[in-house]
Amino acid sequence: MKLKILGCSGGIGGELRTTSMLLDEDILIDAGTGVGDLSLDDIAKIDHVFVTHSHLDHVTSIPFIVDSVGARRDKPLIIHSTQATQEILRQHLFNWKLWSDFCEIPSKDKPHMQHEDIFVGTTVEIDGRRITPLSANHVVPSVGFHLDSGESSLVFTGDTTTNNPFWVEINKIKNLRYLIIETAFCNREKELAIKSKHLCASMLAESLNKLECNPEIFISHLNPGEADIIMEEVQECVTKFSPSRLMNNHVFDL
Repeated sequence: MKLKILGCSGGIGGELRTTSMLLDEDILIDAGTGVGDLSLDDIAKIDHVFVTHSHLDHVTSIPFIVDSVGARRDKPLIIHSTQATQEILRQHLFNWKLWSDFCEIPSKDKPHMQHEDIFVGTTVEIDGRRITPLSANHVVPSVGFHLDSGESSLVFTGDTTTNNPFWVEINKIKNLRYLIIETAFCNREKELAIKSKHLCASMLAESLNKLECNPEIFISHLNPGEADIIMEEVQECVTKFSPSRLMNNHVFDL
């Protein structure tokens, strides 16, 4: 298994892309603006999108994927998300007003897209690759993901704030090699982080104190214009580990 980072920023501008990760050639973990850097042929190979939550920076490319390559595919693109997230996408995105409902195009019998339910703690296995939704704590229904090749694992928190059940679960993962965790705000914006259910550097440090193993840690979802400040504060606050800034095109081998 290889996971390539297509986007990992909290916004856009220059080389910044919002959250999206390509697992091998056929699975996306979220579908932010980073998907747009793939070729049309590469986009056509994507069969599955696992969605952490419904916010636009994580789903914005789904309509364009289906619109761009749906007609050249012989099977629907499968969107894996919780029932709560599906309802939000149906009501507010694929609603025939903001975008067409590709679960009905070209017909309900042969659609370009279909939804599949996922549940926290229930593993989805695709050709030997195990993807398990994890608890997240955000302003909309959200999950993180545990990716397990059998040999090693990667955990992606998705957008989240302080969340004790999450740490209980990942401390059970014996082969955890990588942890990607968000830190959207600098410490002077802690109140905004709390209100929007993200993390700032000091909150990250408090959360990581609950981690009982020693994976490589990467920081994602840094707000544009504040990334350097946030990472400086992370290095100051997090004394138990040495987190690195997640970058586009980083490839994780699992």
